[in-house]
Amino acid sequence: MISLSVLFWIFVLMFALIGAMRGWAKELLVTSGVLVALFLLAVMETFIPFFRDSIPVQTSYWVRTSVVVALAFFGYQTPNIPRIMESGKFIRERFQDILLGLFLGGINGYMIFGSLWFYLIDADYPFNWISAPANLSENVMSLIKILPPQYLQPPVVYVAVAVAFVFILVVFI
Repeated sequence: MISLSVLFWIFVLMFALIGAMRGWAKELLVTSGVLVALFLLAVMETFIPFFRDSIPVQTSYWVRTSVVVALAFFGYQTPNIPRIMESGKFIRERFQDILLGLFLGGINGYMIFGSLWFYLIDADYPFNWISAPANLSENVMSLIKILPPQYLQPPVVYVAVAVAFVFILVVFI
């Protein structure tokens, strides 16, 4: 059996390596996609009474997970618009592009797996094959406190989406 905190760091490392191979510009799109997913969920949970009050915890877990996974998946789909691809923004030429891709890939792993782990905790571990740890160490508790949905609540998520949008505009246009 593997601890979720160990699995978390394995995924962060794996996503960081993927980010180094893809480059920072493509990873910036994934980061923006995950921020939009968290933004969408925050808006739905804040302003849509049906989603906030009527949906059971099990169903809300699946909705949250589906939104994060879907937008992360679409973020990882490389744009295939010829004008954007020929602009040279997606080319990894220098060592710093690889390092920045490594950093952004690690952030993406943290945001994606951290969000899924947070939603799993919020749904009180709805699966038989995943169980809550019997005793949480201080390190795991401090890690759980900094999972993305914990602090990316309104109004912070609104600012994060605005900053991501500005980055996308500056980098790609």
